[in-house]
Amino acid sequence: MNTLLSTALDLADRGVPVLPLRAKRPPANCPDCRDTACGGRPNMRVPGPCRCPLPCHAWAAATTNPRVLTSLQWAADWHHADVVAYHPGGAGLTVVDLDNVAAVEWARAALPATRTVATTRGEHWIYQGTMRSANAVRAGVDVKSLMQYARWLGPGDGCMTALPDAVRALVVKEDTTPARGPAAAPVRAVWDAAVATGCRHTVRYVQTGLDKGLALIRARTETGAGSQAFGVARFLAAQHRQCPGPCGLDTLATHLVAAAVAVGVPHAYAQRAVTNGLTGTGAA
Repeated sequence: MNTLLSTALDLADRGVPVLPLRAKRPPANCPDCRDTACGGRPNMRVPGPCRCPLPCHAWAAATTNPRVLTSLQWAADWHHADVVAYHPGGAGLTVVDLDNVAAVEWARAALPATRTVATTRGEHWIYQGTMRSANAVRAGVDVKSLMQYARWLGPGDGCMTALPDAVRALVVKEDTTPARGPAAAPVRAVWDAAVATGCRHTVRYVQTGLDKGLALIRARTETGAGSQAFGVARFLAAQHRQCPGPCGLDTLATHLVAAAVAVGVPHAYAQRAVTNGLTGTGAA
């Protein structure tokens, strides 16, 4: 039996919902589930009818059912997986993901001690209790709980403590509650040589990067799309720092804003996040 699958089954037996990850990413949605065309799973923020046997919808596909985990539909994803992921909220947990040394030092000064797990760049601090998930609540800090997954990197060290108010307060500043009803997407211009007369990149290069960024934003159907838009904008801007300019970044911005609005981010918030990302003048 695949070693990762064995680990997953052990965690599932302990009540921890799990799924496979490859290169830190969950399996892509199948054609029927792409862009949530299926309506989504019953355990998503907006409950849907999806009963797809494949591990679609990232954290929402995590399960403790051994028959699902060992099914033929999941076999290929376990074969190609690099690590086991789990749904913290489904196990009654919250993970504070500290992505660098500075973030770890901040946590040691600001948060109650709890069980910690070493990561490749920092630490996971695990608390008992659940809350809303949010990315980039401060530099190098993500909160993973009800609607996100976390990598399983071992049981960790120390005693797990109750989720403190100090962690709950971290997500208050990112109030990205989706607007009611479908949001209207901004009109998007076309990026080409006419708007990027000083760019050193080809249209294909820029479009490929844009498409990947848009996919990341659209995948944040539950929470964190505003922060993801900020991160994508910052990444795209970095690709053009050596260009003489202009590079038509305002045109790329319309696409990023539209993607965030399409998954429920208020337009003003999306616009601010993208602008800050492109100019490097703040956080989402």
